Amino acid sequence: MLKLYFSPGSSSLAPHIALLEIGVPFTPCPIALHRGEQHEAGFRALNPAAQVPVLVTEDGTPITEVLAILFYLARRFPEAGLLPAADPETEARALAWMSFIAAFLQPARTLPLERAIRAWGVAETRLGKAQWALGGRYSIVDIHLFRLFWRFRTSREPPAGCLPGLEAHEARVMARPAVARAFAAEAAIGYYLPP
Repeated sequence: MLKLYFSPGSSSLAPHIALLEIGVPFTPCPIALHRGEQHEAGFRALNPAAQVPVLVTEDGTPITEVLAILFYLARRFPEAGLLPAADPETEARALAWMSFIAAFLQPARTLPLERAIRAWGVAETRLGKAQWALGGRYSIVDIHLFRLFWRFRTSREPPAGCLPGLEAHEARVMARPAVARAFAAEAAIGYYLPP
């Protein structure tokens, strides 16, 4: 059975949501970052960088990094439809989006609020009027984008309405049952994250 090592509210929320969207059984393994559990030898054997998430596959292989885990899950369980199959162009667009999220938006969290909002404005422009990042279908890109925007919005509190397309995207993702289940499971454990 798959195992997900995660910390509530962290970037591991994205693979947590993906696993619930797919509906595959997995063992949740919470890691308390505030207690330093990520530095324990057993966890560092899975990820020497001492970071969540880590997905351990059925054969015991650890996969780290949100982008890699989401891509693995989408490809391992294609019936969930989280990434269009056999479409190199759409797959390339998905990887471009996810690289942009990791390399451009993730670092923006440490910028002064006005500059961070400008950075998120680039994502707003990329999303445009589309309901989902890849156009007509919810995908791993939406999960990844949502998780980071949710964290930005709740921790930095940008003015309401300054990123209307992303706010609408967040509301659409929040309405999904798998997302509600992930939030409920993580809230039951408790959120202990730095700002």
